[in-house]
Amino acid sequence: MVFYKSILYLDMKILSLPKLLVLLILCSTTVFSQNKSDSKLDSKTSDYLTYTDPEIKFTGGIKMIPITTDQGTFNVYTKQVGNNPTMKVLLLHGGPGGTHEFFESFDGFLPAEGIEYFYYDQLGSYYSDQPSDKSLWTNERFVEEVEQVRKGLGLDEDNFYLFGQSWGGILAMEYALKYQDHLKGLIISNMMASAPAYNKYAEDVIGPQMDPKVLAEVKELEAKGDFENPRYMELLLKHHYTEHLLRMPVEKWPNSINRAFDHLNPEVYVYMQGPSEFGIAGDATLKDWDVSKRLKEIKVTTLVIGAKYDTMDPEYMKWMSTEVQKGRYLYCPNGSHLSQYDDQEHFFPGLIKFIKDVDSGNFVN
Repeated sequence: MVFYKSILYLDMKILSLPKLLVLLILCSTTVFSQNKSDSKLDSKTSDYLTYTDPEIKFTGGIKMIPITTDQGTFNVYTKQVGNNPTMKVLLLHGGPGGTHEFFESFDGFLPAEGIEYFYYDQLGSYYSDQPSDKSLWTNERFVEEVEQVRKGLGLDEDNFYLFGQSWGGILAMEYALKYQDHLKGLIISNMMASAPAYNKYAEDVIGPQMDPKVLAEVKELEAKGDFENPRYMELLLKHHYTEHLLRMPVEKWPNSINRAFDHLNPEVYVYMQGPSEFGIAGDATLKDWDVSKRLKEIKVTTLVIGAKYDTMDPEYMKWMSTEVQKGRYLYCPNGSHLSQYDDQEHFFPGLIKFIKDVDSGNFVN
C-alpha cells in the first residue's frame, strides 16, 4: 500500500495537470461502470430470490394445492425455487408413485441461469396425500390434477414449461395433447411414446445385454411372481440399475436418489407400471398405452431427451422429436435413465439452452 501511494505521488508530480485530469476521469468512469454492472447482477439475483407472495415466503416456497376428484379433495405438495416471470418449469417425476427428490440435482444448475422451477409430488406420492382408492390412478385423472396444479401456481402460456421424465413423460405428453394451449414449452425426458415399443426394446435390447445366467435367474423369479425376494433386487441393482438407471456404483448414488426410492409408493407403481423392471407387463394399467400416432398433434415447442444407456430406445426418442410439430432432440452420450445425474455435462446445458431459446424467440429445431 505504501509503495502504491509513492508511485502515485511521483506520477502526479510528473504528469501535467490536463493529463492528470484525464487519468482521474478514466479511473472514475471504470469504477462507476464496474459498480453499475455489479448492481445489475445484484438486482437480478435479488429479483430471482424474492418471493412476493407472503405465504410462499413464510413456507420457503412450499405450497400445498387442493386437488378436486370424484373421490374427494386432496392436497399435493409443490415447492417453488426462484422467481422468473417468463421461465417457470413444473417438474413431473417418474414412477408412478415416485417423488420430486429425483430432481434435486436441478438445484445445482437452474438457479444460476435464473430459471424458476417447481418441485411437485403427484397425488399418492410421499409428500402429498396418499389415498388408497385405485380408481384415482388413471392417466385422465392425473392430467386433470396437473391442470389444477397449473392454475394453483398461476402458470400460463407466457411462462409455463412442463418437464416430464419417465412416467412423468407419459403424463406430460397426455397433458399436452389436451391442454397444450397453456404451455410455452414441453420437455419429454427418457420416455417413449408407446409402452409396447418400450417393452419390445426391453426384451430385444436391454435384457440380452445382461449376463445370460443372471437374466435367466431374473426371469425365473419374475415367472414365479417372487418380486419380494431380496435376491431379485440384488440382481437388478448390480446388473441392471447401475447400467441403465444410474451409471455409478450403488454406494455412490446421491442421497436424493436413495430417498426417492425409499419413498416410492409401491401401490401406485405396481398398479400402473407392474412389478417387473423389464417393461410394463401383467395387469399393469399402462401396458397398452400408446400415443405415438398422436405426436403430430403436439404443436407446442418440444424438447425430447434420450440417452445412450437408457432403458428407453434413444433412436426412438430422436424419432419422437421429428414427429412433433416443433421439436428438438437432446442426446446424452454418457447418460442412462437418470441423465440429470450421470450425464450432467450434456443434460443441463441442453435443457437450459432449450428453455432460453424458447423464451428469447430464437428456437430452431
